[in-house]
Amino acid sequence: MKHKRLALAAGIGTVAALVLSGCTGGSSNGESADGTVTLQMVESLTNPARTDLIRGLLDTFEEENPKIKVSLISPPTEQADQKIQQMLQSGKGVDVLEVRDITVGPFANNGWLYDMNKDLSDWDGWDALTDNAKAVAEGGGKSYFVPYGFYGLSLFYRTDLIKEAGFDEPPHSWEELLEQASAIQDPANNIYGYAFRGGPNANSNVVAAIEAYVIDDLDVDDAFLLEDGSTIFAAPEAKDALADYFALFEKASPPSAVSWGYPEMVAGFTNGTTAFLLQDPEVIATVQDSSLTDDQWNTAPLLVGPTGKAAQPLAVAGWGVAEGSTQKEAAVKLVEFLSSAEPATEFAQANSLVPIIADAAEDDFYSSGPWTSYVTMTEDPETYVNVQQPRGVSWWTEWIQKADQEVQSVLLGNMTHEELLASWDTFWTEKYAAEKG
Repeated sequence: MKHKRLALAAGIGTVAALVLSGCTGGSSNGESADGTVTLQMVESLTNPARTDLIRGLLDTFEEENPKIKVSLISPPTEQADQKIQQMLQSGKGVDVLEVRDITVGPFANNGWLYDMNKDLSDWDGWDALTDNAKAVAEGGGKSYFVPYGFYGLSLFYRTDLIKEAGFDEPPHSWEELLEQASAIQDPANNIYGYAFRGGPNANSNVVAAIEAYVIDDLDVDDAFLLEDGSTIFAAPEAKDALADYFALFEKASPPSAVSWGYPEMVAGFTNGTTAFLLQDPEVIATVQDSSLTDDQWNTAPLLVGPTGKAAQPLAVAGWGVAEGSTQKEAAVKLVEFLSSAEPATEFAQANSLVPIIADAAEDDFYSSGPWTSYVTMTEDPETYVNVQQPRGVSWWTEWIQKADQEVQSVLLGNMTHEELLASWDTFWTEKYAAEKG
């Protein structure tokens, strides 16, 4: 079932405040008397090491393009998307920006993103991209951003705790995860089985479990729907998925996980409190920098459902150009530079991303250690099925807020599994019906 939507085919707060209050530079008057262009670039998923890396790449770009200067704006992550939206609304202050699969829909629907499709048609770096990267960049005929990498879920696990609990291998399925995590659970010694996500974006892991349980009937082009057009939340198997998933909280997680988001989940794993963590590959670098030694942890492929398959929704983000930019040619040139082989591979490796450059997958970096689980999933698409979630719809933010609140309600005992599924089914059924008009 297809829908008319923008779909994917596949901190420095002070600086930001200055930009918002009128220090707009590049996009309002971005060219100096000697012809030098100044671009304003804004990132979203800010952290100090990442910002330093981007700045280094921009320095290289400036060396190669002496008539183009780039000012990098790095708002704190929790405020960044709102800051970017304010800048885009004003029509000034931003030329190049970080675009995510959850922001591309709203940003494009409001006319804030420049379509680079014609510009990229003669870009010599296009053929170096992976098929997934090309599909995203083409975006159904609109090139609102070029991806810099993909985020795909895998299971982080403590090899030592699994062995102590009597298991030889990490769990392969959601049922096995519940079994192992429950066996490892030892609150008296501050050891818990699973780093449960009960706070921000809690809905995402609930959906991952449901999709694995309904995978045989799933619409891979819209993984919130079944092939018959009904939502995944109305499927009988969704009830089984919720029973197993929420049992992880009841039997194998610390009570405080009721409010855990990304930072708390990762900290719970790296400080030795929890044995299992479901997260994106960017966490690999964080774990490697923690007190855990290489022989204490590893990653395993995404958990499968009862029929032995999993749905792998590849989340994605990248670099785009603001429609309000007065320096689009220079801005596109910067996006093309960041998306070319050497800078893109350096950025992907430093941030533990699935790369956009086809040849990068042959690098030893991706074929050893904790990255092997991603290679396993890539090489077995019949088991780990690539699917597209409708993250580009205009109501995605509304969905996240609603869904997270209702996951909390279930954890607190104020909502049943059946009530949650009915609520989610009604929400998506009504939204899709209104979209079809």
